[in-house]
This record gives sequence, C-alpha cells and structure tokens, in this order.
Amino acid sequence: MKNFKRILLLLLVLITVAIIYNYPRLNILAGYSAKNIASSQFIANRDLAYTDANDNNFSPINLASDKIDLENKIVNSSAFGLLTRKAIYREGLGAVLTLEDKDKSASFLTPKRLEVDNITPYPYGNGDQKDTVFNTIDYQQLNTAVNSIFNETNKTRAVVVIYKNQIIAEKYIEGFDKNSKFLGWSMTKSITGTLFGVLEHQGKLNVQDKAPIKEWKNDERKEITIHNLLQMNSGLEWNEDYNTISDVSKMLFLGRDMTKSQINKPLIAKPNEKWHYSSGTTNLLSGILRSQFKTQQEYLDFWYTDLIDKIGMNSMLVEADLEGNYVGSSYGWATPRDWAKLGLLYLHNGNWNGEQLFAKDWVKYATTPTPTSNGWYGAQIWLNAGNRYPDVPKNMYSFNGYQGQNVFILPDEEMVVVRMSLTEKADINQFLKEIIAAVK
Repeated sequence: MKNFKRILLLLLVLITVAIIYNYPRLNILAGYSAKNIASSQFIANRDLAYTDANDNNFSPINLASDKIDLENKIVNSSAFGLLTRKAIYREGLGAVLTLEDKDKSASFLTPKRLEVDNITPYPYGNGDQKDTVFNTIDYQQLNTAVNSIFNETNKTRAVVVIYKNQIIAEKYIEGFDKNSKFLGWSMTKSITGTLFGVLEHQGKLNVQDKAPIKEWKNDERKEITIHNLLQMNSGLEWNEDYNTISDVSKMLFLGRDMTKSQINKPLIAKPNEKWHYSSGTTNLLSGILRSQFKTQQEYLDFWYTDLIDKIGMNSMLVEADLEGNYVGSSYGWATPRDWAKLGLLYLHNGNWNGEQLFAKDWVKYATTPTPTSNGWYGAQIWLNAGNRYPDVPKNMYSFNGYQGQNVFILPDEEMVVVRMSLTEKADINQFLKEIIAAVK
C-alpha cells in the first residue's frame, strides 16, 4: 500500500509539473482559438462550427473547446478544462482577448468611418465595373491558371485578378463571394507602413527622423530611425516563432498594449546592419503613429479617413488591442476586392482617382530592398528583387500574410493579383507566370 501511495504521489507531482510547464502553451492555445472564433463570427459572419472545422482545425488549436455567446458577442475557449480564455467583440475595433474581468465592460472609442460609395464603378467605388473585354487576353488560359490554384493542397479560398483597373478574373470557393471578408494577417503591416507615407506626404512626419521612443533616449537605441523600423533592420531583439512561446505569440495572445512589446528589447546588432522580421516592430510603428496625434480619436479616425475609407476599402476593419491601439502587424480584415485596392494605390504611385495620397517616390522608397534582406523586403512590403519567384518580373512586390494571404503588384503588367488561402503550400511562381502569360 505504501508503494502504491508513493507511485500515486509521484504521478500527481509529475502531472502538476507538466501542467505548470505547459500552462503558457495552454494559455496561447485557448487564446488563439477564442480570438479567431470571435473575429470570424462577428467580423466575417462565419459561425463557430465552420471556424472550428476549417480555420481552427490544426494542432494544437483543434484541442480547444469553444462556446459562443451570440447575444453578448463573447467567445470562451477552454484548454482541457484547465484554463479558459475569453474574447469579446467591440463594434468598430473588432475582437480582443480579455486579461482581467474589468476588460469585458471597459469603455472604448470607435473610429469614424467615411460614407460608402456604392454608385461609382469599381475600383474607385463599390458599384459594378464597366464591362471591358481586352483583345490581348486569352481568357481561357487565364481561367485555367486561376483554377489551378484551387485544390485541397493549396486551400485557396479566393482569387481576384485586376488588369488596367478591371477585374478580369475572380473566383471563390463554395460559401464565399465578393462580399466575404478575410483576415490578411501580416498584409496588415503594409497598411501600417503606408500610413507613414501618407503622413510624410502631408508634411507631418519624416521617416528619416529618430524614432520618438523615450525609453531609448539615453542608450544606443536612440540612433534607431523610423526608417530602420519600417525596413525591420533596427537591430532590436525579437523572436517571431508562432509554434512556441515566443515574443510574437505572447504579444498577440497575452498583450494588453501591443505597441510596447518591443520597446524594452535590447539591440542584437547596430541599426541598418541586420534585417530581422518582427511583428513587434510593426506594432511599435502603430504606437509611433498614435504619438503623432493629440487625441486617441484622431489616431483611430486617421487610419480610415486618410487611407482605408479614402480608397473605398470600406469592408476593412483593423482590430485593436485592449488599450485601443490598432494591431497593425496582423489584424486587418477586408474583402479580396478591397485588399486589391491597396495594391492598385501602389500600382498608381499613390494617386487615387486624381488625388495624391502619398508622394510618387514613396513606392520607390518602400520597394527598395532592406540591407541584408537578400532582396526580399522593403518598407513593410515583400519584394522579388532577390528572384524568389524566378519566372516573375523582379520588380514585382507584394503584401503577404500568414497561411497564404497575398496581394501581388506587377507594375510592368499593370496588374494586381489577390490570393486568400489557408496555407502557403502553393507554387506561386507558376501561378503568377501562367497569369502573366495569359495577359501578354
């Protein structure tokens, strides 16, 4: 009997140690599930059953048990009954994970939105586009190219191809259409970066200035510029690993103010000497944007009035953290057609229907390769300068996000190609090569 009790005690100790060791993982597991379900339901109108079966059906997230309160717009996700995370939906700011009971009832400001234009033809409005048939396009070849990326392996959900401002191909899987909103994940970084171009064009900011971070004033980090942050070569430490308890996972699922997640990180290299991808950097940039305005309301409005709604991305919603800062690294939702509008703004060098939103040379700046990035990265934008896609022009650049969210801009071809997906397992080089061939 004594041996049995000793064995039982040992098992209890081992179980306790295992729970304590894995508690942070359970926290993030449940947090990811709750946050994703809340956003999917209340932003994109995809219900709990669909999200669990499709968006949250990978390990270990599929181990969470989820419950949704539609009336109060709350999602509770449990990790084996040991820990429960709560996500709440706030109109205008999206879903957020609570950290304390008071978060559920906390007051918040919401952004003011511009009026939706449903009359002007797409892309400058949301009305039906004018019918145009291009003699230079092999439409059968184009549709074959688009269809080729829709399969169980690629898990593509939507594709939109735009040529000379006209949608020439558009396809969605069953259950989705032109009004369906998709999470762009890190494509949101390109929204954040673009806002600096807008502010600079308005004469309110210079990206070559030192980053206005008071915590850096008295140490070597004071030399970091906004430009360094935009190019992600500040030299700051950061761990961007979504599969472990890392800086990025703690920020997104345990953070209250995500703009501060990288502020206290030390340098691991001198500024402009080491390219290091960091979602913490982009949220730090969101915080810098906040510092440019006298009030929280002005900051909230600016993203929409001066860019997002300005170009008719009216479906877009950028989610905010518990402190009301936009999560500029990851949480932008919009329809594929609206994501394409951001690509078109760049294709037209910042000119939107006759109005210049950022300087013409901003595109050149934003698509200049960051030192040591091997030609892959510019200012919050991915590049093909390093020949990542060998059969695609080197001056192609893109907004990219987790699980295969892409907006490809092809200046020479006057094209924008949008792909929304659940996996990056796709031959993008071949996909774009075939689309280009069909249009030439």
